[in-house]
Amino acid sequence: MLNGTLDKWLYNHNFFLDMLQRLSIMIDVASAIDYLHNGYSTPVVHCDLKPSNVLLDNEMVGHVSDFGIAKLLGAGEDFVQTRTIATIGYITPEYGQDGIVSTSCDVYSFGIVIMEMFTRRRPSDEIFTGEMNI
Repeated sequence: MLNGTLDKWLYNHNFFLDMLQRLSIMIDVASAIDYLHNGYSTPVVHCDLKPSNVLLDNEMVGHVSDFGIAKLLGAGEDFVQTRTIATIGYITPEYGQDGIVSTSCDVYSFGIVIMEMFTRRRPSDEIFTGEMNI
């Protein structure tokens, strides 16, 4: 994609997103996640939603990418268990501890990305140590 990743726009000092651009990109990502979870008879769980997996096109529209560890939920399944691990800081405790993946995992990751989008702090930032945590 022409404008690279959201990660680049958040953490490279040569690039800047204003508030409306940030909000628009988060709406694009939310729409993509909604489609993955509800737009087809088989829900898709991305499992690794983070700024480096959001690509920006020439109009700064956000596109979710990298489905390398995505999981399909079968008919009537609310979750699956996996041994594949995603990126620390973006995964739910149940995914990190027990490998349980559900659409809720993507919603949790989306919340972390929202926090990151508006604070420009990674979930692994040194500010989130000791008593100061997310």
